Amino acid sequence: MNSEYAPLTGQVVAAFSRRFIVATVDGDLSCQVKGRHLHVVCGDRVEIRRDRDAGVIEGVLPRTSLLYRSDAFKSKAIAANVTQLAVVVAARPSFSMELVQRCVLAAEDQGIASLLILNKADLPETPAARERLNLLTRLGYPLVILSALADVAPLRPALHGHTTLLIGQSGMGKSTLINALFPGADAITAEYSEALDSGRHTTTHTRLHRLDADSAVIDSPGLQEFALQHLDAGALAQAFIEFRPFLGQCRFRDCRHETEPGCRLQEAAATGDIDPARLQLFLTLRRLQQNAAQRL
Repeated sequence: MNSEYAPLTGQVVAAFSRRFIVATVDGDLSCQVKGRHLHVVCGDRVEIRRDRDAGVIEGVLPRTSLLYRSDAFKSKAIAANVTQLAVVVAARPSFSMELVQRCVLAAEDQGIASLLILNKADLPETPAARERLNLLTRLGYPLVILSALADVAPLRPALHGHTTLLIGQSGMGKSTLINALFPGADAITAEYSEALDSGRHTTTHTRLHRLDADSAVIDSPGLQEFALQHLDAGALAQAFIEFRPFLGQCRFRDCRHETEPGCRLQEAAATGDIDPARLQLFLTLRRLQQNAAQRL
């Protein structure tokens, strides 16, 4: 068989809608997908057929994880084979604590570790931002505080041995962090708007960067929302790690964890074993799921 047309395997290192860059033993190859039934994302390990200077992705190898977000109408896969989710926040512009928690819940559903990164440590508002993150650090989620413009060394040990998906709202300094970790990346950065208290998207596609043979970072476009409609009520409850010891112990098997007598989650919230704010978030997310299902 002509080696030019022999099948190859590789890893998707960049995803641009229907076009992909796949890293192979022979170098990076620009590829398209064969047919519309095949869904490919950054991080996927794929089987490809070389066709002269390009390639065709013909199959996706089994994934260890698939992280995606969804709303009532569609789901969007973000990255595959990720072992760690790193949520980047900063004191300025302000970040949504609910959005951070939604990202962490999606990671928990896939058995992916979570890491919190508080960037722009030199800002005077940083201590207050750090206090807001206590809701998650008290549960054991690790936090790295740094200034990407000054020194990213504090982050490197947390990335070692992982394929880490870097995610966060626009304006948090994610692209600056990528440029500091990978000087050749040339990620576009932008100032945020103080008037609007928000940033603007600078990353337009998902890209995998290798730190070393055992470590990689996947950069993803900034986001302003992260829905969890793909999780049913049971999966959603399991994604709250502090709920797990109490699940299945309510008096009623179909307990909604609202006002039912003998609800172990409500009792745990009353005694401080779980944070009432976390239980309220669960109930809010579950109601959003139910409302979305009724609209379909």
